[in-house]
Amino acid sequence: MTGKLDGRVALVSGSGRGIGREIALKLASEGARVVVNDLDADPANETAEAIRAVGGEAVVCAGSVTEDGFAERFIKTGVDSFGGLDIIVNNAGYTWDSVVQKMTDEQWQAIIDVHLTAPFRILRAAQPVISAKAKEEAAAGQEVFRKVVNISSIAGTGGNAGQINYAAAKAGILGVTRTMAKEWGRYKVNVNAVAFGPIRTRLTEGSAAGDSTIKVEDREIKVGVNPDLLSQMERMIPLGRVGTPQEAAGAVYLFCTPESNFISGQHIICGGGFTI
Repeated sequence: MTGKLDGRVALVSGSGRGIGREIALKLASEGARVVVNDLDADPANETAEAIRAVGGEAVVCAGSVTEDGFAERFIKTGVDSFGGLDIIVNNAGYTWDSVVQKMTDEQWQAIIDVHLTAPFRILRAAQPVISAKAKEEAAAGQEVFRKVVNISSIAGTGGNAGQINYAAAKAGILGVTRTMAKEWGRYKVNVNAVAFGPIRTRLTEGSAAGDSTIKVEDREIKVGVNPDLLSQMERMIPLGRVGTPQEAAGAVYLFCTPESNFISGQHIICGGGFTI
């Protein structure tokens, strides 16, 4: 049996852990060759090994998506390793929350950089590769579709108190999505976005004491949702529970399939019916 993505080359940022890992595994299970990225090399290598263990192909491009030169290195890894570029999933990111009067310039800029500037740079770096391939295919009379899936959030579609930086970045990525769908339509690139609702990951699972943290470069950042608040949120979700990373990955996969070839510039909410 062949997969729907056989031979396609997929770049997935932030795919060492959580939703990103599940996206990489899902695309690989359908035949895609995956460039795995994570801030830290160890989780990226673990995802790549998990893909290889079931007969898939994967390489690692570790490092921060916000680093100067990362975007070009990410694209080059896909082209040098697998000879092309077919799918880009801009997934990397984290939250660093505070109410507006307590939010520092550093907090604001860090979240804008990772969720908005980094995807922009990756797409900019991909343009020469995509343009050249599209021209070759058009000259040969071929219609080959490529896919970009940007990750947004219901914080970006409806706002969320305490997350002005994250909400602004995730709203911005929807603007990027709609603009790139118009710019890259001539290249036969479908550009869409998935806005996640509550999904159970290390960024949402917290302790009652509120002391859950993650380490991002040299910063120790508080994350997680208070279990009582998460329970209240679950009662507001029509499907009755928080989503899983595998379900989140499924929503991204929908936009990577041939069935989405005439869908572009759109976003869907993967939130079990919950919207802000």
